Amino acid sequence: MDMMNSSMVTEFVLLGLTNTWELEIFFFFIFSLAYAATVAGNLLIVATIAFDSLLYSTPMYFLLGNLSFLDMSVSTITTPKMVTDFLRENKTISLWGCMAQMFFLHLLGGSEMTLLIVMAVDRYIAICKPLHYTSIMNRRVLVGSVLLSWAVGFVHTMSQMVFTITLPFCGPNIVDDIFCDLPRILKLACTETFILELLVIADSGLLSFICFILLLISYTVILVTIRRRSSGGLSKALSTLSAHIIVVTLFFGPIIFIYAWPFRGFSVDKFLSVFYSIITPLLNPIIYTLRNQEMKAAISRLRTKHILRINWY
Repeated sequence: MDMMNSSMVTEFVLLGLTNTWELEIFFFFIFSLAYAATVAGNLLIVATIAFDSLLYSTPMYFLLGNLSFLDMSVSTITTPKMVTDFLRENKTISLWGCMAQMFFLHLLGGSEMTLLIVMAVDRYIAICKPLHYTSIMNRRVLVGSVLLSWAVGFVHTMSQMVFTITLPFCGPNIVDDIFCDLPRILKLACTETFILELLVIADSGLLSFICFILLLISYTVILVTIRRRSSGGLSKALSTLSAHIIVVTLFFGPIIFIYAWPFRGFSVDKFLSVFYSIITPLLNPIIYTLRNQEMKAAISRLRTKHILRINWY
């Protein structure tokens, strides 16, 4: 009977942000521009770090390049589908397209969560143990940390998706969101999902909250350590860490709210979904480039090299 029911639903209907045609056209242009800026900004960071030997050899920027790649990928999983849906009357997504979207969202989200923790460790070693920084954060450690972040993301998504893909869906098939996500899809299952809901709360909500608190504690420890050593070093440390703290808050804030109470159906959830998938990946390049003199200098060097190469030819 379950197998028969599960075959009845082959696609889901996404309600999106609005049913008003004028607003949908407005959102189409706004989010299209936001996505283009997100891809351009994050690609600029990745390319700058990859082609500038000084930044590429610096651990913080190596990690930042991987963070930008993850941000760009998260936005790519959700935004193009959402933008094209603004021009469609029937906003549908296939069952397996929905499953794939959730799989990659949690893969990338878990990877980014781990990478932000690695970046916090990197800042702690750089500021509190500067003499041992290069020996500790060597290339092998950096590559291993990036691979570890992807492994954690894979375990995170598989621990939830392995149970979700076996659920029977026999209707209704309306998802009250802009993309597929576990809290919304579990509500549509034709079976009891209480245990799986607890797993989602623990694996996504509680884990995100704990990581966020640990990151805030780590940054506080760094600032206290700097203040004890030198009162003049506090302002410099704040300048260095402020970008990281802002990015951590922008990343974890929406996730904690969405997954800590994932099955209550708050009206603000759609806004948080937009913020997580579009606004945060768009803001990260702005935060890291406008507030970072080394990144600005590297972009200027690459632009100069490009102009010289064009003039040479």
